Amino acid sequence: MVIADNQAIADYVQSEYNVNSSVIAYGGDHVLTNDNEEVKYQDYFLGLCRIEPENNVEMILNAFSKTDKKLKFIGNWDKSEFGVRLKKEYSKYSNIEIIDPVYDLDKLYDYRANCFTYIHGHSAGGTNPSLVEAMHFSKPIYAYDCNFNRYSTEDECSYFKSSEDLIALLQSNYNLHKNAQAMKDIATRRYTWEIIAKQYETLY
Repeated sequence: MVIADNQAIADYVQSEYNVNSSVIAYGGDHVLTNDNEEVKYQDYFLGLCRIEPENNVEMILNAFSKTDKKLKFIGNWDKSEFGVRLKKEYSKYSNIEIIDPVYDLDKLYDYRANCFTYIHGHSAGGTNPSLVEAMHFSKPIYAYDCNFNRYSTEDECSYFKSSEDLIALLQSNYNLHKNAQAMKDIATRRYTWEIIAKQYETLY
C-alpha cells in the first residue's frame, strides 16, 4: 500500500515505479484555535516556512524589497548560513519584518487571521501543511507555480515563478475575493482532519 500526499507525487510514483498510490493529504483546521475572535484585517502579507532555498524565500524577499508592500516573514532564520544572510540583508528594509519561529498556535492564528494575503513559496514536498492550514483562513493566496501547489489549490489561487511575477501580483490585487473564497471552499471540502480520517478508514 502506497500513500502519496499529493497527486503530483502519485503521478511520479506511477511513472517511475509503475505503482498506483492512494492520495491522502493533511488536515489544516487544527489551526483555527480562536475562530470566534473578531478578526482585525491589516495590510501586511504573510510568509511562513522553513528558511530553505527550495521554499523560494529569497525570491519573495527580493520582490518585497522592490515595493512598498508590508511583509511579515516567520521562519527559522538563525539555523543556517542561508537564513542568517537573508535576515541580515533584508532586515534593513522598513516594509519587511523578519520574525523568528512561532510555535504557539494562538499566536500563529493572530498572524494568519489578520494578514491581507498569504505568500507560499514552497516548490517541493507534495502537499505542504502550511499551505492547507493557510487555506482555512479565507485569505487570498499567492503560491509558487509548481504542480504540487496547483493540485493543492485546484488552480484557483494566484501563482508566481519569479520576483517579477510576484511584484506584478502585489501591484494588481487581481480577483482577491474570488481567490480567498476558493481557498476556503477547497480547504473545507478536502483539508479537515475529519475528512482525512475518513479517507484512511476507507482505505484500511
